[in-house]
Amino acid sequence: MSLKGILSHIKVENLDVRYIIRGIIDGSLSSLGVVIGASGGDISIIIAAGVGGGVANGISNILGALTAERAILEGERASQEKVLLQNEGSLKKSSFYQMAIDKTAVSGMQDGLATALGSIIPVMPFLFLEKNMAIMVSIAITLAILFALGVFIGKISKENLKIYGLKMVIGGVMVAIISFAIERFI
Repeated sequence: MSLKGILSHIKVENLDVRYIIRGIIDGSLSSLGVVIGASGGDISIIIAAGVGGGVANGISNILGALTAERAILEGERASQEKVLLQNEGSLKKSSFYQMAIDKTAVSGMQDGLATALGSIIPVMPFLFLEKNMAIMVSIAITLAILFALGVFIGKISKENLKIYGLKMVIGGVMVAIISFAIERFI
């Protein structure tokens, strides 16, 4: 997996929207939970926890995607070699295999960077507003983005846009309620 090979695949037409959507959802929801969970603290603590959690989540998604996808790819390659080559060669040198490795790396990077980007969304209001207002704006912005992503997912899947949007909002509301409960009881 060379850096040149990875960079050659990073083009707009090579963006895999599912990893970007997943990353933004993951980052915004996990950061919203961190922000609400830390809401009993000072604004600087809330911002540090939200950004730190988002960066950690992004790196975790990059590593998770790279290792999990690579493990599956290696397992498939080994099975194909056994059937096709009967221990007389290796598919690791094939261009198909190298393209699959590069695509895995690009997908992992997209997922992780989108997660880190998504995690900034719930933190932004704390940079400009007082804490109580920032919490409400953070929730509202996150739910609006989740609704928009749900509509986009509905459009891709050619399903009911409002229902997909509402499903995403319900997930966000669940995260907020659970996070408030944890913050209050701990």
